[in-house]
Amino acid sequence: MAAAHAVHLELLPGARELLALHDRELPQRDDLCGAFCGALALRAGGIASAAGEPLDQDAVAIAAGSVIAGSHGGLPHGERGRRDYRLSIPTIDDAAVSGTTAAGVQRALEELGAGELRALPFAGPWDAGTLDGLFSLLASFERPASLIANVATHHLWGSHASVTELLDYLYDGTQTGPVPDWRVGHFVCVVGRIVGPAGNLYAIADTYPSLGDRGVHLQPRERLAAALERRDMPEGGVLALIATQDAAATQAGASRLGLREAIWDNGTVTQPLAR
Repeated sequence: MAAAHAVHLELLPGARELLALHDRELPQRDDLCGAFCGALALRAGGIASAAGEPLDQDAVAIAAGSVIAGSHGGLPHGERGRRDYRLSIPTIDDAAVSGTTAAGVQRALEELGAGELRALPFAGPWDAGTLDGLFSLLASFERPASLIANVATHHLWGSHASVTELLDYLYDGTQTGPVPDWRVGHFVCVVGRIVGPAGNLYAIADTYPSLGDRGVHLQPRERLAAALERRDMPEGGVLALIATQDAAATQAGASRLGLREAIWDNGTVTQPLAR
């Protein structure tokens, strides 16, 4: 009888290191959510510097071709933005297309991974089964593995779900939760999973401390899958940053799940528009 009521936590290998870095680095600089997540994943994977420079969100942004808007667009409630850039990043007038492309994040991760890490892009289709399967695959590795998810935030629950709402989902599959915090295309890290009798909650390391508990919150798998599918926005997907030795197993496993290995167009640009 007890087993029917059990829940258990699963972490990706390297997740504790990533979370420790995440807590120290919050918040992201404006428009650098993809670079912020990329830097955390690289460092959790053992890459701390590149060309003698610290490997931070600015370094990843330069490698990824990120562009920043002259003023920030939408931010979560209570956030004021952060513009203390360490490096000079190109600017653009239109905040709607600023940020980092999925292709840019992948390119930066591959380049800065220096042959030790691979960044494999998966463009869907996304549902509870493919999400669970990909997470289980990476969780089975011994070497560090990270999942960087490019989501539409308005498909997620709000980040401050109550204990009752979370338990109702885990034990009964109840889909009622807080309204979304904001509506943007966004990069986050998926670091863990709580498996329950009626559903799985995914642990998200987000880029702002006002979201969840200092940037960490839980999301039902159905909501996270919908946020990745991004049916009412430009495409989304996941980058799996894994050790080079685990690349073939990741590709084979993802293929068995029916996932398409391809980059997606998330609607951002890679350089300032011509004036």
